[in-house]
Amino acid sequence: MSPGSVTEILYFFVAEYAEELRVHAGGGVEHDQESIEVLELPFAEALQMVQTGAIKDAKTILLLQYAQLNNLLG
Repeated sequence: MSPGSVTEILYFFVAEYAEELRVHAGGGVEHDQESIEVLELPFAEALQMVQTGAIKDAKTILLLQYAQLNNLLG
């Protein structure tokens, strides 16, 4: 994110899901050349990854902080 040079607008959606709702393991649409890796890990581990710098993406950090501040994951 670069304030002043980027005009994109992002919308974040927060919702519960259950394992039985998953339709496949990820991957994206091949003809659109999408390469999506689904990574699930414990919430505490994700927060630790922010502290160590393993997670650097501001959008991901914002969502993790939102979940922490609103006690969404315990």
